[in-house]
Amino acid sequence: RKPYSVILLDEIEKAHPDVFNVLLQVLDDGRLTDGQGRTVDFKNTVIVMTSNLASQRIQQMTDAGDDPALIKMAVLAEVKTSFRPEFVNRIDEIVVFHPLDEMQIANIARIQLKALEARLAKMEINLAVTDAALKTVAQNGFDPVYGARPLKRAIQQSIENPLAREILAGNYAAGDTVHVREKNGQVVFAKS
Repeated sequence: RKPYSVILLDEIEKAHPDVFNVLLQVLDDGRLTDGQGRTVDFKNTVIVMTSNLASQRIQQMTDAGDDPALIKMAVLAEVKTSFRPEFVNRIDEIVVFHPLDEMQIANIARIQLKALEARLAKMEINLAVTDAALKTVAQNGFDPVYGARPLKRAIQQSIENPLAREILAGNYAAGDTVHVREKNGQVVFAKS
């Protein structure tokens, strides 16, 4: 057995205060004991906590071209005002993520489209997406505030859903290659 674990606590700032009391025990002692005296060991556990604290401030400072060190100081100040000192002092490291840019969104879109390619490959249909089409989808799915979340919706609306309708209509079958291109700011399909 592998005794190593990763625990992800997303948007920790929304947690009930009792959760922080439990986390204090875990972060301080490395173990947790319940009311019946049973103990869980967290010695080989990495606890990752995410937060949207100061996300608007990060966006503003990034847009203004502020130094990353200055941004991190602003985030740490926000963390110190939002969480109790005894909790913050037990955190080993705080990593500040900066907003995604259009190039990173395009890379994420490429990864998402690889998953679509794999699904189509099971139907023996090939998918070929031009860089221009990829850029159009990435631009439609780019929102500096929400990160990559709108991208999945943009891919579904501009490629997956229309392509599914085309396949159901019998316009694409096994052995076909679907060419996804950009035309006048829109994503279009061609068959070969």
